[in-house]
Amino acid sequence: MQIIKLNATNSTNEHLKRLLLEENIENFTVVVAEKQLKGRGQMGAEWLSEYGKNLTFSVLCKNNYLEVKDQFRLNMCVSLAIYKALSGLGIQGLSVKWPNDILSANSKICGILIENILSGRKIQSSIIGIGLNVNQVSFTNLPNVSSLKLLKGVTFNLDEVLNLILESLKKCVVIDFLQNGSLAKQYEEVLFRRHKPSTFKNSNDEFFMGFIQGISSSGKLIVMLEDNLLKEFDLKEIRLLY
Repeated sequence: MQIIKLNATNSTNEHLKRLLLEENIENFTVVVAEKQLKGRGQMGAEWLSEYGKNLTFSVLCKNNYLEVKDQFRLNMCVSLAIYKALSGLGIQGLSVKWPNDILSANSKICGILIENILSGRKIQSSIIGIGLNVNQVSFTNLPNVSSLKLLKGVTFNLDEVLNLILESLKKCVVIDFLQNGSLAKQYEEVLFRRHKPSTFKNSNDEFFMGFIQGISSSGKLIVMLEDNLLKEFDLKEIRLLY
């Protein structure tokens, strides 16, 4: 596993994509930066991180056997890999907020952005971008955000945390990824607010109540509405508020 360390870059995802186009880099090549100038999260959201305090990195995953329709399996795999790594560090109250934010209690500590490079119906390769709040303790104007240091009260070695996550990620992609049924079950078991009354907002900015039941085979969120009606939502159709 090759690890490329940068002082700063616009985006580790974009840097890794350029490398992939320019040369034949090996599977699980990692680009990690002390600072991302234009880091991105889901739906184009900006990822803000204090210089040298956190982990912002991207991992190349060549998975030629995965079809586009099954791409959420990789999402589940990455989420669970980080969940297990952070559990190994003793982080309490962990859950996965659909589709792939990692929370401790109600506070976000990690975000994931997966970008796929397609070839017909197959995913030729995936760029897995991960932003983990490690040693940052101040998050101005960012509610419900925390870090490993705030949660544990100690300063973490960034390289040690990175290696722990990479080991967990590689194991999940190589071994657990093939266990499709087990993967979905594990993901649903740690899903944030599953079976709890929750408030959502739809694409029309309308509020409604529901109970998260799980996920569909394509990764849509299954919510039980009034009269026990089950409905599936994709990422652009729904936002979980609390």
